[in-house]
Order: sequence, then C-alpha cells, then structure tokens
Amino acid sequence: MIVQLQVVEGDGATYQPGSRATRGLTVLVTDEAGQPVNMASVSFRLPDQGASGTFNTGLRTAVVTTGPDGRASVWGMQWNKTPGPVEIRITAVKDQARAGIISTLHLSENGTPTAGGTGEFKAPHGGHKWIWLVAAAAAAGGGAFAFMRSQGSSSSTNPADAALNIGAPSITIGHP
Repeated sequence: MIVQLQVVEGDGATYQPGSRATRGLTVLVTDEAGQPVNMASVSFRLPDQGASGTFNTGLRTAVVTTGPDGRASVWGMQWNKTPGPVEIRITAVKDQARAGIISTLHLSENGTPTAGGTGEFKAPHGGHKWIWLVAAAAAAGGGAFAFMRSQGSSSSTNPADAALNIGAPSITIGHP
C-alpha cells in the first residue's frame, strides 16, 4: 500500500504570538487510488524552539487516527510569543506505508489571525503537496531475498548479507 498525505485546511494560517489557534489543521490520507485511508495514525509535531506552541495536552506532539473519510485534525494549539514561521511536521502511517509533509503557519504581531485555507500546497522549492514515501521497499527487499534464495543466488544463510538495489539513484537494502 502507498499512502498519500495532503493538508486540506489550515495551511498558511496566521496567528498573533501568544494566542490560541481558533481553527484546526486538517490532513487527508489517501491510498494510491486516491481513496480515503481509515485508521491511519497521523502525527503532528511542533518545533522544539523558535516560533512554536503546544497542543491541548501541553505537548508538542499530537497523534490522531483518521476516520472513514481519511481525515485527521488538530486544533486549539497554544502559540508561544515568538513571531515567525511555525513548521509543523506531519507523518501518516498505515501498516508499513508512510508519508510525510510539512505545513507552515505563521505567528505575526502585525498580522491579523486568519483561518488558513484549502487547496494545493506549494513547497518553497516548487514541489507538490503530495509526498509519497513507501515503506513497502523493505517488504520488497524481503521478497527479493526469498526469490534469490529460491534461485540459489546466495550462499549465505543470513538475510542481512543480501543487498537489493532499487532504481536510479539506487537505494540499497541490506549490506552494500
């Protein structure tokens, strides 16, 4: 399974330093076919220093499970008094598949609080909001090792001695 992660509400919102978020940050987790992923764990992580805050629990990390609609939300963050961009690291996990993204909100003394919006995120480097990270490579590596063993390609009995290269540039699984 491949999971995709998209911020659908709250990205780019601006708040006064020291205030509480009046709106949430919502993400959508979908599979490779674009269907919502139910019961995915989504972690929201606020920065340890600089412009930041805490969630309702008083912690900098909140973990939320997606519902049948594939959405997970956090809200009510208490912002600290340091102005600047707040980069929230968001990770979604379902079985062995993972996706990650960064959503940026702003703490500004001159800005009027806004609720943020929906739409496509444009990363500072011009990339897309969708970030695809597939943990299935590990499973593929195990399957390739089993295939190599069945073909007699490896004389070692230790799976860690096998290496699998995927794509170009290559990703090596196992010992090089």
